[in-house]
Amino acid sequence: MGALSVRAAKLAALITVAAGCPLATPAFAETSTINAADTAWMIVATALVLMMTIPGLALFYSGMVRKKNVLATMAQSLSAVAIISILWVAFGYSLAFVGDGPWLGTLDRWLLIGMTMDGVNPAAKTIPEALFMLYQMTFAIITVALVAGSVADRMRFSAYLLFSIGWFMFVYVPLAHWVWGGGFLATMGVLDFAGGLVVHLSAGIGGLVAAKVMGRRHGYGSENLSPFDLSLAVMGTGLLWVGWFGFNGGSALAANSRAVMAIIATHLAACAGALTWGAIEWATRRKPSVLGMISGAVAGLGTITPASGFVAPWHGVIIGIVAGIVCFWACTWLKHRFNYDDSLDVFGVHGIGGLTGTLLAGVFAVSAIGGTAGLIEGHPQQLLIQLYGVAVTLVWSGGVTYVLLKLVSVFVPLRVSLQQELEGLDISQHGEALQ
Repeated sequence: MGALSVRAAKLAALITVAAGCPLATPAFAETSTINAADTAWMIVATALVLMMTIPGLALFYSGMVRKKNVLATMAQSLSAVAIISILWVAFGYSLAFVGDGPWLGTLDRWLLIGMTMDGVNPAAKTIPEALFMLYQMTFAIITVALVAGSVADRMRFSAYLLFSIGWFMFVYVPLAHWVWGGGFLATMGVLDFAGGLVVHLSAGIGGLVAAKVMGRRHGYGSENLSPFDLSLAVMGTGLLWVGWFGFNGGSALAANSRAVMAIIATHLAACAGALTWGAIEWATRRKPSVLGMISGAVAGLGTITPASGFVAPWHGVIIGIVAGIVCFWACTWLKHRFNYDDSLDVFGVHGIGGLTGTLLAGVFAVSAIGGTAGLIEGHPQQLLIQLYGVAVTLVWSGGVTYVLLKLVSVFVPLRVSLQQELEGLDISQHGEALQ
């Protein structure tokens, strides 16, 4: 009798389908939208962006400090990976990308509760939600790690850890939601494909404020503070450059033509930035420095970031040239004019680059690529929208950074003692040193 019932049910189902009537399906049988090619590409992109922090940024930064601070500088990048990863899973992802409130998301995914293997986030419907979460985690990691470059050689490690936690919670998470998570800047139409505001400008202005609050390094302006080993910085630049393909190309969140266009624009901007910075040094100082060329490449990469998925590849050349000029000016004339000690030029390269690229996205945006027209295509309002996004990021990141540093200083001294600074942070903060 049971077998007859099963056959009858199957026959009824076939008749229903033949008649063109939809069958009711149980909830667990919902059709998945996950695409294998998109998923494979995003796994690679995630690995590339993580590589940008360790070892990319760790090598880039440590190659530009003095020998006595190399390990301490690397420790900052390493600790950012460990701490931010856990905080991102605990609450960061949920507050940034779950829910579409104007100011902040929800805690529906705290500790990833409710996340399923085949579930997706509305922002990336063709890859598993877990992969989208992981990819966005790598952005949070490198943004926090970037800030440390402004206060290299002098910040106490315990203070850095406390500051990083607070900066992640109160600067990065809200900005990520406002721009990418359905917040008020996204609603306004602010364009930031891969982090001109959320990553580079926020880290740059945060680093500038931190450098001013911390004060200049001992011997700044009077002693030789030249890099220990530029070969490390060059290797770090190479890893950052390649990793940026995942940073910008992966921000398409799919293995598609837009990702390819973003990667081409990114590469061309880096090339143009390196050549421009080197050419300026050649013209003004008679010799193009290696430090200048890698700085120009990173400036081009950071500046193209917000525009990469909205502009044509040849725009990457123009944006890279502008980046080389503007960031060179910021790292030389502007820095000396206001006499601040931004140790590794986080503000001059990433802050000014992120600001410039965000505005240029409003100029060069091509509707056929990103769905939004810029100034050149007859939509001047977009430039004003971009300017508003820049202003919000400057005020929020700068103001919150200042408050956080003052708050941390109540519990832990921000800066090492003069004696510890002279002997080096490797020994004083970690009990180790390069031989």
